[in-house]
Amino acid sequence: MSPRKILATMTATAALIAGPVLTAEASTSTAFSQQTRTAGLTAAQTAELQQRVDAFLASEPGARQVSANKLTTAGGNVVLRAPGQTETRDLASPDTALACGHGHLCITDGNGNNYDYYRCGYYDFNGVGNGTFNNNQTSGTRARFYNSDGSERWSNVAKDTGTANWTPVFHIRPC
Repeated sequence: MSPRKILATMTATAALIAGPVLTAEASTSTAFSQQTRTAGLTAAQTAELQQRVDAFLASEPGARQVSANKLTTAGGNVVLRAPGQTETRDLASPDTALACGHGHLCITDGNGNNYDYYRCGYYDFNGVGNGTFNNNQTSGTRARFYNSDGSERWSNVAKDTGTANWTPVFHIRPC
């Protein structure tokens, strides 16, 4: 047998033994699909959730999807409430309640989406409706909330919790 035929046979055999190779993207997509199935989402609900994730990714440069409904941003994390779910939980760890850690500014908007800011900076905000906030930053740290033109709408000094209408808030500076 010629060296070329031997090499071709070895390559074909190695491919059969190794099986199909999944890309990181395909593997991640499979994991996200498993998360939505475990949560009991229908195919239509899964598609709706992914559309919301895609819309958020398009509006937030640098954001990255890390679970079926959780995204990381420059300033923290966002967990989107899954369709048909009454509570907002990261579908990668659905038995773990969302908490607002020390040093964080946490917001739940009117859609039930949770925003968790833990880095100082000036961030675009996509929340809507009436919701809550937990300014669990170091005592005395002032969180600022801005109008679309960049003017300050209101602020809050940590440690404090409350309610707010998020529709007119376009930007946030956690500290």
